Amino acid sequence: MNFKITLFAVVLFCQISVSQEVQKDSVETNELSEVKVTTATRTERVLSSLPLPMTIITSEAIMKSGVTRLNEILSEQTGIILIPDESGFEGIQMQGLDAAYTMILIDGVPLVGRSAGVLDLSRVSVGNIERIEIVKGASSALYGSEAMGGVINVITKRPKKDTFTGSLSYRYATFNTNDANTNLLWKKKKFSANLFANFYSTDGYDLDKSTPLKNVEPFYNFTIQPKIYYDFSENLKLIVNNRFYDMKMDNVAIIDSENYKGDAKEKEWNSQIKFEHKWSSKVYSEYEFYTTNYQNDSFLNDQNNIPYESAYYNQWLVRPEIRTTISLKNDKLTGGVGVNYETLDRTYFEKQVNFNSQYVYLQYDYNPTEKWNILAGFRYDNHSEYASQFSPKLAVNYKVNENFSLKSSVGYGYKAPDFRQLYFDFTNPSVGYTVLGYNVAEDRLNQLDEQGQLLSRVDGVNFGEPLKPESSINVNLGTFYKKNKLRLDVNAFYNSIENLIDTRVVAQKTNGQNVFSYFNISKIFTYGLEFNSTYDFTKQLSVSFGYQFLTAKDKSVLDNFENYQYVRNSDLQTVQIKKSDYFGLFNRSKHTANVKFAYTIPKIKTDINLRVFYRSKYGMFDTNGNQILDKYDTFVDGYFLTNLSISKYIGDKFMLQAGANNLFDFTDPSQISNLAGRQFFARIQYNF
Repeated sequence: MNFKITLFAVVLFCQISVSQEVQKDSVETNELSEVKVTTATRTERVLSSLPLPMTIITSEAIMKSGVTRLNEILSEQTGIILIPDESGFEGIQMQGLDAAYTMILIDGVPLVGRSAGVLDLSRVSVGNIERIEIVKGASSALYGSEAMGGVINVITKRPKKDTFTGSLSYRYATFNTNDANTNLLWKKKKFSANLFANFYSTDGYDLDKSTPLKNVEPFYNFTIQPKIYYDFSENLKLIVNNRFYDMKMDNVAIIDSENYKGDAKEKEWNSQIKFEHKWSSKVYSEYEFYTTNYQNDSFLNDQNNIPYESAYYNQWLVRPEIRTTISLKNDKLTGGVGVNYETLDRTYFEKQVNFNSQYVYLQYDYNPTEKWNILAGFRYDNHSEYASQFSPKLAVNYKVNENFSLKSSVGYGYKAPDFRQLYFDFTNPSVGYTVLGYNVAEDRLNQLDEQGQLLSRVDGVNFGEPLKPESSINVNLGTFYKKNKLRLDVNAFYNSIENLIDTRVVAQKTNGQNVFSYFNISKIFTYGLEFNSTYDFTKQLSVSFGYQFLTAKDKSVLDNFENYQYVRNSDLQTVQIKKSDYFGLFNRSKHTANVKFAYTIPKIKTDINLRVFYRSKYGMFDTNGNQILDKYDTFVDGYFLTNLSISKYIGDKFMLQAGANNLFDFTDPSQISNLAGRQFFARIQYNF
């Protein structure tokens, strides 16, 4: 531990490094600031000119890190924390906002399947990724609901030259983890295609040998992603993109000292058809039709193989969209119109439910002078189940000189009530409590009352008004500096969220348990500072440092602190606490940081990547009974993680790679379920 703290302190003192890995080969370094991006504006822009906080992860950085799944590479980025839900899926926390507030895209279209509120990022392989674009802050002005905290767009590789190229790779790691990739790219004149296939399997891991259940049970999955491109002419092009994902996992549980076994299956299908139409040098349109389906089925049988429990989840999204960009001298006007149609059939729903919405958005990219860039836009969503939403955004970039610029943005974001919050109808069979979606709660409460299952109902509870979407105001103020070997990004952020949806008791049952439903209750806010820097000592050595300071609190707690100020300490004494003792929201760390070393040895064609990550203490539960997180609660202590990868190139075709994630084998089985121990890996890749 002393070695790790010393290493971290030395680099922190130097304050030199990168927020993103620098894309480079053994001889040259390509400036990341010149990468062209599309997610933040839906038009092609140079990264350094954007007025919005954004991070790029290149394919080179992904490959040299040695990771294989999307959750692994995202966990290495400044300001991103991976948080597991009750199902074990890891979601993204950005700027202190929950995973439900970040939209995940593949090639610009959204993934679905948030069965417990979190999207399983491990179901996305990184073997065919060209780059990952991360936009931080409210992006509902372009993307609507679920983009309240930001957007992550995974952009896959596309054939560029008239030739047949590709790669084959195999990676073996601890826990008998296997990952095999095939990525084939072919282009000839007007026709091109890409076929990607991935197989992944693992025996899972067990942090506590004293219990019969593993933290992660054995599972395997495979992904097939065929893409076809056809250029009818220079002005009309077709893209057909499909993705198929299939997973199977052992499902094991112990209930009342009895062993139950079964399995869990996931299936996903994405299909995108898009025409790119260039009307003239000034007018460009895209016509897109997207369909996706996500299914999750599981069951448990008892020791006599008699069915005990089963669950299913089946969600569809169909979305046609048309968008057009008009170039006006140095400015651009982008507009789009589309329709979302969603259906969901799942366990604990009385019937299949559906949403439908229509939306339109408009954005003006204005450059009054060479120094100023102003980005203004809005989106209007008309939804079948909640009030219409108007989402504006304004961002400004001022170029002080060639090396230094200032940027700021303010935007409105929203998160619509999901299917679960509206239509859930669940009663725990062993404990007896009930959770009801807002739209079905009134009728079900009446039924329970008629059946004699209710002892009392909470006064003042009214389901007459529709459940409101959660809404936020997001502000970012930042700078960008790049000169010679140094690159700096600094961004201060603030988020204020109203109408936060949470559960509250609406009735008490005759069995002594409660009935819960969902309501707009809390107001929360988050603010902080994110710092990233890059310094290239030489063409061979690059060092980086990234840091985030975060404060995240519930405003209703601060406004009504007298309800929470008495707690019992570890000696069971009643203690009065101050507002300053209120730590904030659960599962948030005030400090996170990373240090990354990238060193190339040209003579032996070897790259060495060392990454050190730090997360300060955070609280998971209220352990003293006052319903908030304060200094008398039990915290997860701060910790360091270290990842190492070494890549050796043999000629132009072969790459050998070895390394270790969590090099110093840090675990905390009682409090951190998603942190496995040390994982060694070895990989071979053939490029042709």
